[in-house]
Amino acid sequence: MIRTRIHTLFLICGRFAVLSFLAATPSARPQDGGTRERLPSPPFHTAADINQQLQIAGENVAHTGNGTTDTDSRIGPDDLLDITVFEAPEMNRTLRVSTGGEISFELLGAVHVAGLTPREVESVLQEMLRRTYLKDPHVGVFVHEWQSHSVSVVGAVKTSGVFQIRGNKTLIEVLSMAQGLADDAGDLVLITRAAPDARAETSGASDPPPSAVEKINLRKLLNSPDSALNVPIHSGDIVKVPRAGIVYVVGEVNRPGGFVLQNSENISVLQALALAQGLTHTSAIGRARIIRTDAATGKRSEIPMNLGKILAGKSADTLLQAKDVVFVPNSATKSVVYRGSEAAIQTAAGIAIYKW
Repeated sequence: MIRTRIHTLFLICGRFAVLSFLAATPSARPQDGGTRERLPSPPFHTAADINQQLQIAGENVAHTGNGTTDTDSRIGPDDLLDITVFEAPEMNRTLRVSTGGEISFELLGAVHVAGLTPREVESVLQEMLRRTYLKDPHVGVFVHEWQSHSVSVVGAVKTSGVFQIRGNKTLIEVLSMAQGLADDAGDLVLITRAAPDARAETSGASDPPPSAVEKINLRKLLNSPDSALNVPIHSGDIVKVPRAGIVYVVGEVNRPGGFVLQNSENISVLQALALAQGLTHTSAIGRARIIRTDAATGKRSEIPMNLGKILAGKSADTLLQAKDVVFVPNSATKSVVYRGSEAAIQTAAGIAIYKW
């Protein structure tokens, strides 16, 4: 008797398992398990990965040092100087550099200091005092406040703004000052160089930049042993990190959401579905569509596609553009049959166990 009941229980569960399998339909099999096996997962790296590399690289640069101190930095407009004359304390002054690059020093008049280092200003003042008032003067110049060595960091960084730099700074150091990249940052960094004449006043650089805008690939910068990509950043430069494109996958997928195009290139529908962890059992693969917005006009259009044919290799895998939305609708028929079969299995199993 017991063997008969156990045999009956297995028969009931087996029949409903077959019903559940058929409810999903043969075309639905690659939507879940098959999708995960066949769809390639692109090797994307997140902004957190890049930030970690930036932190390590920044620490390495800080550890090795670049040999530049405040005394090597060149003075520019709006810098605040503390000037000490040791033989005549009454002449000590705190002076702001004018927009023309001059300070107005008592008894000496206007003294041009823009483009000079603090040590060079000391020498200039000592020579002028030696020729006029003091026999053997000793002057100390300390930059109390730097205002002329500003670098702007904008775009997809955690803390955008204007940063004052002292001495020579590299691209990695400047990005570290901005606390790294935002989550939607792209792979490129655009560096807009300051005008050569303006830059020469404060940094001493005389060679003009090779181009108005330099493009640096972040991944090559962080992964390549070539230190030439870690370019120097000068006063007046603008560092911009453009935001990467985002594609959205919504509807009957296992992980709907937006996915950043970290590699600055378009991805395909199958790659987007792989990022969304595949389709659900109740997806209508024949009625999926891409919702695309025209960047110029703002007009939205829908591109129908049959995911079943794409998965089977009978249709081309469509490339997506930034801001595209892949929508996979729900199949009402599959939902009813699938949920009904699940309920039937649970009910039959409960009845069989109860009778047993």
